[in-house]
Amino acid sequence: MSGDGSQPSDTMAERSTDPTWKHHLLLNANRWVVTAGLMLFVFVGLLAVARFSPVSFRALVGSQDPIGTLFQALTTALITGVTLVVTINSLVLSQELGAVEDQRTRLEGALDFRRNVEGSIDAPISPPEPSSFLQAVVAASEDRAHDFREAVSESQDEELKDRVDDFVDNVTTHADSIRDGLEDAQFGTYAVLKAALDYNYSWKIFRARRIRNVHADSFTDEAHEAYDDLLESLKLFGLAREHFKTLYFQWELINLSRAMMYVAVPALVVTMSMLLFFDANAVSGVFIGVDLLVWIVVAAATIAVAPFLLLIAFILRVATMAKRTLAIGPFILRESSRGEEIDWE
Repeated sequence: MSGDGSQPSDTMAERSTDPTWKHHLLLNANRWVVTAGLMLFVFVGLLAVARFSPVSFRALVGSQDPIGTLFQALTTALITGVTLVVTINSLVLSQELGAVEDQRTRLEGALDFRRNVEGSIDAPISPPEPSSFLQAVVAASEDRAHDFREAVSESQDEELKDRVDDFVDNVTTHADSIRDGLEDAQFGTYAVLKAALDYNYSWKIFRARRIRNVHADSFTDEAHEAYDDLLESLKLFGLAREHFKTLYFQWELINLSRAMMYVAVPALVVTMSMLLFFDANAVSGVFIGVDLLVWIVVAAATIAVAPFLLLIAFILRVATMAKRTLAIGPFILRESSRGEEIDWE
């Protein structure tokens, strides 16, 4: 870059300081696959502890009642967890309820925003689908960047033209990759938000404003107008991204609520069955050096904690996204890999 310091990478994975596997686990991986992985970890972990523990599990069962204590606690936790899920659903849905005037205000706000975007993308009507909508806004920022370069092409300030060329090349390349990522992406999947989060519009706003402030004396009226149009398109993308991020969070919480209910019922059946019908004395034998009693109890316990592991899998993604997108506009809250300070005069 031309003296603008160290520019962040174009994708969120590259901008992250986390290892690739951790980034994939937190954000990209299917939540059911993550849940299955956590269940496998719990299952293998408990088996390993039982296998290498100096205390015999069967001896504990004979002198105490760890099975009854465990599954009584899990049954109570499951019922409480389902109640919590219903509460979460109620909180999410409460945002969609309200008086007519509240709904009118929301509708007018949405229509005003769409009209602003339609003015930016030079279209009579903006696309209704989130992926197409974001594609149109990204394409508009690319077009406005080209207009900005054209507006300064006759300037006598060579440094300005070099910086604008460098800036526009980055916007164009990045916009093309984002539009490809949004192609055929369906809202409700992480694909739409992944592409939107990859577009580091905040850094682009910062660079555009920096160019404007440093070379203000070289800006013509045409350059000022092109700059304002470019900045407006980037700001509209930021607003659109935050709006769709909020909708996605609500969508994910509803999906989490439904998924937990689906998983909680079988888990509750298992925990109650272990309390009502399981007799440790009726189980005998060893498999791979581990008592069959341990295999059965560990398998049942793993199924019983599945709803909580599912909750962890969903919250990991939502919390990670929220942390990485706390600020709106030209603020970078994460640790920057900047190798030098901005030294433009």
